[in-house]
Amino acid sequence: MSVRLKPADCRTMAEVRHGIDRLDERIVALIAERFRYMDAAARIKPERHLVRDEARKAEVLAKVAAAADREGAPRERVIQLYQALIESSIAFEFESFDSLRR
Repeated sequence: MSVRLKPADCRTMAEVRHGIDRLDERIVALIAERFRYMDAAARIKPERHLVRDEARKAEVLAKVAAAADREGAPRERVIQLYQALIESSIAFEFESFDSLRR
């Protein structure tokens, strides 16, 4: 089973799981790319206190909420996931910032 069916076309749990596994591979690849942008931000920002940017965090969450609405995704669940992703990204950026300046 190499083709990922659309959720509405799945008839078995094997098809559902296959679809989820293929999506997870894509999601992880995108998350990895997002973290590479965090490395770039850590390299570019001149001062450590600039790593946490609450205005930017609010902007990202607003964009994600709008995207969730457009895609028909559960808005609050998507926001919750992104809050965790953003906080993890900030922690990673602090680590990268510190590592680059040691």
